[in-house]
Amino acid sequence: MAIHVIDEARRCLQCKKPLCRIKGCPVQTNVPEMIRLFLEGSINEAGAMLFENNPLSIICSLVCDHEKQCEGNCIQLRKGSAIQISNIEHYISNTYFDRVALERAPSTGQTVAVIGSGPAGITVAIKLAQRGYDVTIFERMDKIGGMMRYGIPDFRLPLSILDRYEKKLREFGICIRPNRTIGGLLTLDTLFADGHDAIFIGSGVWRPRSLGVKGESLGNCHFAVDYLQNPDSFALGDRVAVIGSGNSAMDVARTAIRKGCRYVTVYSRSNKVAASVREFEYAQADGVEFEFCKGVDSITKDGPLMRDRHFDEEGKLTGEGDPVLCPADSTVIAVSQDPKDKIVRTTTGIETNEKGLVEVDETGATTRPGVFSGGDVVLGPCNVVQVVNDAKHVAEAMDAYLREKRGVK
Repeated sequence: MAIHVIDEARRCLQCKKPLCRIKGCPVQTNVPEMIRLFLEGSINEAGAMLFENNPLSIICSLVCDHEKQCEGNCIQLRKGSAIQISNIEHYISNTYFDRVALERAPSTGQTVAVIGSGPAGITVAIKLAQRGYDVTIFERMDKIGGMMRYGIPDFRLPLSILDRYEKKLREFGICIRPNRTIGGLLTLDTLFADGHDAIFIGSGVWRPRSLGVKGESLGNCHFAVDYLQNPDSFALGDRVAVIGSGNSAMDVARTAIRKGCRYVTVYSRSNKVAASVREFEYAQADGVEFEFCKGVDSITKDGPLMRDRHFDEEGKLTGEGDPVLCPADSTVIAVSQDPKDKIVRTTTGIETNEKGLVEVDETGATTRPGVFSGGDVVLGPCNVVQVVNDAKHVAEAMDAYLREKRGVK
């Protein structure tokens, strides 16, 4: 592994205008500098730089869509194969992570509540703890990680990495309250009444999006977000139909194969999948079958009824065929998620848009003073690195708000 990573690092051209960073990375990871430090034996410095820029660097190195981002913009791709930046980043970040010692600024005496421990919540918590704020994370599940833990299979993102993050957060002095939903016994009003100076909502998108067709309430029809949280509680049978073609659909299909389902078919509305190339290829390698240009008519106890979708040369839908049964013991719907509304229903002053996403200004401030939000609950379902980038900007804005509140310029 190490020899391979070193060989890959040596292929870096140290471009003066690194497209891998400028064009490819949402969080602007300094790939050439990371590689330069690594090759000169300064792995701790490289790791520290990665963590400061992206506290979830280990995770992003595993789950980002590298083919479209850093590696997809590598100049070496024009001559042959891109440098495997993700492997280099993972080696450095994974080696360095347990050595991270957070340097905290002197205490400001102010406290911040972070709702949700997904990528947005973790990023905001770390960035504000560095600035001397007392941070408490409120997590409705028993473990931290949000969709990273309960929506990404262990074979893509080992749970041990998230367990290491939980340990590290506590080492940083960040308090974690598991199994605590905000919007029930505790509300935003409660948090403010108890002295929190600011609140960050990073509750993600946990409500499955419906197809709006007949049969979604049948006993053999399930939703991806529910299935991925605890696959062992489902008995899908031998033959499974997965509706949708994004990364979540790939995760469902590959998990079902691993849980003993013999025939798993993914149905896509278009002539291609929405998932990353790598996840599509891994699903094919695992034995998942694919059917393209298929629209859902309804769900039955014997499987979904699907229509062939016809497109012209410009990709416009021209018509659909008659419904045809696609036999399946179970059907799993994987067509994205929406936010739950428990938090906003139990408070006043926070506006949402027509999709139920929290409305914020350019800084991440909601329509209620002192309450900020970011990540999926604002942007809609995004990949981890996009959420981290958004959360970093919101943390900066929260720091500015809190500094003004205590009269510091």
